[in-house]
Amino acid sequence: MTARSRIVTFLLFVFVLGGCGGRGLQTEPDIFWPPAPETPRIKFVKTISSSEDVEEKTWVDHVKAFLFGGSSSAHLVKPYAVFATPSGRVYVADSGWRKVLVFDESQKRFSMLGVDGPGALAGPLGVTADASGRVYVTDTVHQKGFVYDPEGQFLFSFGDKNQLERPVGIAVNNSLKRVYVVDARKHQVFVYDFEGKFLFVFGERGTDDGHFNFPANLFVDNEGKIYITDMNFRVQIFDAEGKFQSKFGGVGTGFGQFSLPKGVGVDSRGHVYVVDARFNNVQIFDQSGQLLLFFGEFGGRNGQFWLPAGLSVDAQNRIYIADQYNHRINVFQYLDPVKNDTSGESKATSEPLKLSREEGAAAPE
Repeated sequence: MTARSRIVTFLLFVFVLGGCGGRGLQTEPDIFWPPAPETPRIKFVKTISSSEDVEEKTWVDHVKAFLFGGSSSAHLVKPYAVFATPSGRVYVADSGWRKVLVFDESQKRFSMLGVDGPGALAGPLGVTADASGRVYVTDTVHQKGFVYDPEGQFLFSFGDKNQLERPVGIAVNNSLKRVYVVDARKHQVFVYDFEGKFLFVFGERGTDDGHFNFPANLFVDNEGKIYITDMNFRVQIFDAEGKFQSKFGGVGTGFGQFSLPKGVGVDSRGHVYVVDARFNNVQIFDQSGQLLLFFGEFGGRNGQFWLPAGLSVDAQNRIYIADQYNHRINVFQYLDPVKNDTSGESKATSEPLKLSREEGAAAPE
């Protein structure tokens, strides 16, 4: 197609689209869990798969792309970990890119961490940020952690191959200014301060309380409690000093059981979200380990997963899930129901999440 014919076709397309006024364009129906007639608690919001999902493009950009083809957008390849900040930034540790991709939704900007120089990444599998905006990344190839400032400038690294073997999950305790790093190969959790100084380590390989079997992901809640998933097919909860508190889960295909637990996170109501990569879903528990609800299934459509991994819950109770083989981040919203009291003010109810058994038990792939 010649440049002139491209221009004619483009103008015709704009004319037809404008003349239609948008008529005939269909939108996807909203997706909720549990389904009607029960009260919806989880809503699918959107996906993030490329820089185009956050960057604003002008008419000139669209015309150039149409006339000359090609695209300068960056697409997710194999996202493993995700972390969403209160300011609207979404950090994705992508093992395909071997970089951390940054989707800044509030600033409409896309960037990358660890591209070159002393802070260049080679195998990022964990990412988080502290309250000041500093970003912490685990790298399984370099066998250490990297720290960047809010603008993406490398600050320093911590740990080394004499200490860490396969650092994966990472989380911070802002009150104590601590960084917790899961080492999947050593079956331990290493703890550092915000300047990279080693503090202590806890855990060992085994099946007893406080022991691990290839731990992968972890989360630190606002109270300092640490939630860790591993191949003992359970979630263990520790205090900030690494002392075992409780556990839930077990291997199996029934309600509340796991086959390949990965990402874990907690929302503002204390609900515990656990990704199961083999079930291709997310199970939601209360603090006692009682299953409340689950959502998702295998597939490539909205609300579906293909080997999901990391999970992050932001300050607005949005749930971000790294959907590895669908090359995207799936975003969901926890819907906190409200009711009017006698004063006319709206407040959150204490109505618990409910398990809809009509949806069937969690099933393996």
